[in-house]
Amino acid sequence: MNSIVSHPLRTAGMAALALALAACATVGGKERRIVVAQDGSGDFRTVQEAINAVPDNSLERTVILVKPGVYFGQKILPKEKGKVTLQGQDAPSTVLTWNINTNETQPEGAHPKYKGTAFVVLADDFKADRITFENKSGDHGQALALRIDSDRAVVTNSRLLGWQDTLMLNNGRDYFRDSYIEGRVDFIYGSATAVFDHCEIRSKNGGYVTAASTPPERPYGFVFLNSRLSSDPAPWVDPAGVASRATPLAYLGRPWRPYGSVTFVNTEMGAHIRPEGWNNWGKVENEQTARYAEYGSRGPGANPGRRVAWSKQLSDAQGRALTVEAILGGSDGWRPQ
Repeated sequence: MNSIVSHPLRTAGMAALALALAACATVGGKERRIVVAQDGSGDFRTVQEAINAVPDNSLERTVILVKPGVYFGQKILPKEKGKVTLQGQDAPSTVLTWNINTNETQPEGAHPKYKGTAFVVLADDFKADRITFENKSGDHGQALALRIDSDRAVVTNSRLLGWQDTLMLNNGRDYFRDSYIEGRVDFIYGSATAVFDHCEIRSKNGGYVTAASTPPERPYGFVFLNSRLSSDPAPWVDPAGVASRATPLAYLGRPWRPYGSVTFVNTEMGAHIRPEGWNNWGKVENEQTARYAEYGSRGPGANPGRRVAWSKQLSDAQGRALTVEAILGGSDGWRPQ
């Protein structure tokens, strides 16, 4: 991973500080704390047990301090469990994982509506810091590491690992910062308005970075600010065992719905990004409605003169106007930072 992601994740002092702050936050009575530890030294051994213990419809924030470990199984944060923070010590050692995709038989107890999804967030005002969300089913079908169907979610210093449909964002507003997201096909998708600020987005074996389904009335879909698009350095090996010699090329996105909106601002793009940039999902009519734009792209994958004619290169004024506050503020003036 590049420095904007790896540095905060691997700094022991910062991790210790995060734990201290999480512990101190409960002193004033405005937040409560629940500790999860697999060895029995906390309040609960599993993340789902801790979620279940969060009071319904509470006005106070609950910090679930997740001690290092690999926590297996599907996890769901219900709608009534708002204002929950998942706080890890550091992302590489705090892993919430599952290994089931949408095409496989779902284990007993899995939610029938959320097939193949490792972690589902239905509650507003969710936060996660220094957590790895993972679906390790592999490159053979939809397998979501994280799905957020709520409003005002914030994910920082975290990792999202998968292949197809790694991250699904629906309906609300989401803010990701200093995080790492990997996948191959449509691995960031959905109808939400989301900002990815100083994140690394890694394509594995080409594919499509985004598949936005932004409704036409939403001015913004996915906006990437000061981020980096990278590719897997390891050569891809096909099912027959043959390694690819060339870096597989990836599209910046394709519209899952006609008005899909994606914008890259001041983003470094690797050589794995196709010169044309965008794909119409096999529907010429999408070229009349999809909202795809760039400003200040740089690196070998930045080819403004070769992008498809139906995408836009923004002016200086338009690019500077794309701030976190302008994109995510909404009617309630939300400030995720």
